Parts: sequence; C-alpha cells; structure tokens
Amino acid sequence: MRHPATSMPHAVAPADKARQAHMATPRICFVGLQNLPVLSPQYGAHGIGGEQVQQTLLARALKRRGFDVSMVVADYGQRDGEAVDGIMLFKAHRLEGGIPVLRFIHPRFTGLWRALGRANADVYYVSIAGPHLGFVALFALLHGRRVVFRIASDADCDPARLLIRYARDRWLYAFGLRHTAVLLAQTDQQVLAMQEHYGLHSRVASMLVDPGGPWRPFEERDIDVLWVGNFLPLKRPHWILDLARRRPELRVHVVGGAQPGHEGLFQAVADEARSLPNVCFHGRLPYQETNHLFDRARVFVNTSEIEGFPNGYLQAWRRGTPVVTFFDPDHVVVRQGLGAAVSSMNAMAAEAGRLARSPQDWLAAGARCRRFMDERHGEDAVLAPYVQSLAPWHVPTPHTPPPCMET
Repeated sequence: MRHPATSMPHAVAPADKARQAHMATPRICFVGLQNLPVLSPQYGAHGIGGEQVQQTLLARALKRRGFDVSMVVADYGQRDGEAVDGIMLFKAHRLEGGIPVLRFIHPRFTGLWRALGRANADVYYVSIAGPHLGFVALFALLHGRRVVFRIASDADCDPARLLIRYARDRWLYAFGLRHTAVLLAQTDQQVLAMQEHYGLHSRVASMLVDPGGPWRPFEERDIDVLWVGNFLPLKRPHWILDLARRRPELRVHVVGGAQPGHEGLFQAVADEARSLPNVCFHGRLPYQETNHLFDRARVFVNTSEIEGFPNGYLQAWRRGTPVVTFFDPDHVVVRQGLGAAVSSMNAMAAEAGRLARSPQDWLAAGARCRRFMDERHGEDAVLAPYVQSLAPWHVPTPHTPPPCMET
C-alpha cells in the first residue's frame, strides 16, 4: 500500500527551493572594460563606443527585471565591488597599465581572470572581437559557466577582416567563439557571414536605445548634420568635412575622440574642422552630452566603411531623425525609408541637404523613423532573445516604463 504522503503533491525540499530561486534570477556578468563611462557620468570624459552603450542599456534593463547583474570593467580609480544603479562593478586592470609585451599576461590576463572570479556569475556576456573572449571562455570552461557573445561588427565574422592586430589574439578570439554557448548577431548578414567563415550558428538580437528627450519639431532643431564616432581610419571622419565644404549653408557638428595609435588622425581632422565656419568640432563628449546633441539634430550622417548596426542610427531614429549613410545594414534604411543610403559624396551631400532643409521631406522621413522604432525596438520585444540566451529557464515580467520615459 502506498504511503499516504506519496499521493499528495511532491513537497519541495528547502535546498530545492533555494536552487529554484537562484535559477529564477541567474547571476549575469557583462564583460566590458570601457562600460563605466556610460554607466556613471563621473567617468564620462573617457572614450566609449556603441557596444559599451549597448551593454550598459542591456544591463540596466535586466536589472530592472530582477536579474542579478554585475560588470567587469577597467580600473578608472573606482572602488572594487562598488555598485552603480544596482550593478556591481569588479575592476580588472587599467586600460594602458603594465609593461608592453609582458602586460598581455599581467595585468591583462591576471586582472581579468581575478575579476571574473570575484563576479562569480552563472553567465558571462561578451561583445566586440578580441582576445578577452578567449580568456572568458576558458574561465567558463574551467568553472562550469556559460558565455554569450554578441557580434559587434561585420568584421567580427570574417577572419580576413578582423580588426585584431596579433595572430595570438586572433587565435584566442576563434577559441572563444568555438566555446561560446550562444552567439548573437545584429543583422541577417552577420548570421550568414559567421556561418560561412567560422561554421557557427548565430541568431539575430536587436538593440536597445535610450528613449531620448521630448520630440523636437523641425524649426526647434539647430543642428543640420550630426556626425558621431571614434576617430579611426575606417570611420572616415575626413569625409564629414568634405560634406561641410560642399554644403556651406549646413550647420555641421562633429563629435568623437582620439583613439590609441590614431592621435594624428584626430588632430588633422580637428585642425581642418576649425578652419570651416559651418563646422562645430566638439571632440570627445560624455555619452549624456552626446545624447543632447541627437535631440537637436535634423540629420545624422555616417561615413564609415564598415560597421555592425550603428548605435547612432537608433539614437537618431528614436528622435525622428533620418540617417544618411554609406552603410545600410540589411538594407533597412532603404526598405523602411529611414533616410538615405548613398554611394558617393555628391549623393551624400545632396541627401543631407534635402532632409536638413526641407521640412516636408524631413517630417515624412522622421515619422517613418519613429514608427519603425515603436514597432521594432520596444524594450520587451528587444529583450526577449537576450533573456532566452542568458537565462532560458527564466520568464521575465514585462516592464512598463515610467511616464517620463515613454515616447
């Protein structure tokens, strides 16, 4: 005869309850050494890129939904283990610390390894191709953890185009890719390229964006053309000055900072920009100040030869600002009418001028931009593939933004 207790629903032991509670809120660590200047305005004078913005927005969104979130960041002089917006920060090493050659081992490898251990996460999230992916993957293998990698640029998907200098670092990146639990891509094009060149499956996960300030009408925007980017040869910052010379009636604002090894490029562009009366050259600005410029811009221009899915596009479209660009990921600009994709400087100058000076054309394009963002980049929809990848057992509670964040 069966014991009466066995005919009742199975009682959950205290240990099982604790495990279930832990699994419901997994510990997720974002590995992004340059994330702190986005997360904390106190460090905003330091350089950032679009992927640092994406990691920070994603970390904050997951934290709001009850996840245990931490970050491994560089040593900017902050206290190790301090929290910003509820996100615990573990510092690895100074970005330029150590003796050349030897610093590959110490402090870069040793500092990162120790920080990963202090974070003690269940899942480590990495983006941007580099040797750090290999280090994180090795740590995860040895400690029974998972790694999720998000592709940040089309160059990350092709060994012949990788923006990684040393063969050692390219090998570590490839090792990391092979030992990643989940690969996420920004575009269908990246999915195909990763399959073709590395034989690895990935899936598309869209990007988050700050809501921005209140929408401004055409006549209240005092920046005709905005260019934002790091000063690297592949970004082609000289080309925005070419546009300014071709269209002297346009008010052009340029934002970006010098990058290690390319200080000469920054200085050359800065000197040339200051000779043009219709160009306002800001240099490097904190993320929050750059966001305010997006609020004021009529057109966002991108001159890069290679990208992933530029964060600047989303910042612009959220504000109803069309994009004029040489780079159109998955042809979304053309398909959705979100500005103009061009193939020459003549065309770029013509399209930027048309949208910046025609209220009717600008308003029509801007309405499509805002509609596209509402339909494709709502926070709950964007987060779904990330939650599935980071914590497939977790069912998140939909998040309703406070009224001040609604668009």
